[in-house]
Amino acid sequence: MLELADAVIVTTVDAAHATYVCAALDAGRDVIVEKPLTIDADGCAAIAAAAERSSGKLIVTFNYRYSPRNSAVRRLLQRGAIGEVTSVHFEWTLDTIHGADYFRRWHRDRVNSGGLLVHKSTHHFDLVNWWLGAAPEMVFAQTGLRFYGAENAGKRGLGERPERAHGAPGLGSDPFLLDISADERLKRLYLDAEHEDGYLRDQDVFGEGITIDDNMSVMVRYTNRAVMTYSLHAHAPWEGYRVAFNGTAGRLELDVVEREWTPVHAAIDPSAASKEHATGSSERLLLRPHWGGRRRRSRSRTARAATAAATACC
Repeated sequence: MLELADAVIVTTVDAAHATYVCAALDAGRDVIVEKPLTIDADGCAAIAAAAERSSGKLIVTFNYRYSPRNSAVRRLLQRGAIGEVTSVHFEWTLDTIHGADYFRRWHRDRVNSGGLLVHKSTHHFDLVNWWLGAAPEMVFAQTGLRFYGAENAGKRGLGERPERAHGAPGLGSDPFLLDISADERLKRLYLDAEHEDGYLRDQDVFGEGITIDDNMSVMVRYTNRAVMTYSLHAHAPWEGYRVAFNGTAGRLELDVVEREWTPVHAAIDPSAASKEHATGSSERLLLRPHWGGRRRRSRSRTARAATAAATACC
């Protein structure tokens, strides 16, 4: 069938990316693959070799670069607004709606996803590579499973937990039990299709079998000598990120609140949780040059500011 295609789009479980990317490249086809490219070094090596011998082009869908606020950061850094960047601090928090969902799905098994540093943080690492125009040359990471999983539930005295949410006694009141029958799209995609492959979309986040981590810290040195401290936290009470760049001529800060707090009904109700922007979300881009006052542009969705925060900054 590949001879009939101009391009192949790969959107499988992460662990299968390398297999399909290599097959498509070896057939001489262009390939568009969802992030992450793959989950391990062997997959990276296989894809790199296939790309070298293929006439096809390979694109990874790092779409987060195109957010106006992230593009504004790149423009400011490129024009030297803070001089040469010496260090970066990047903190990303996933709340107990979004963060918890990785521990219900196939992502919870490292064999499938490579863990959140691969599946989720790859977006963030790509942003920093792009912002700095540099590549990492030394990386050190520490991770741990401190909130989700059966062992942590036991330590906190949560008691006996169901294997899954559907049919569980606490469904409708326990904020960590997702009712996939309450959302027609999720019901049709998953609940009604369970007989096909046995996949459970609503596994308990405090159950057995979780092999990924929920707290991650990384230190990176780049080819331009800039260093970064990075953290990802998957059980926060709010969702968003903070990134700060220190440079030889000042400092640039971007603060983004994507969901200010996580109401219980949103954690239980899939239709409420699916809203991209909750009340109270905001973004602020702040330039602090040496020997000068700060320059700030911000946007609050609730206030409905007239212009995007990032595009008009400074």
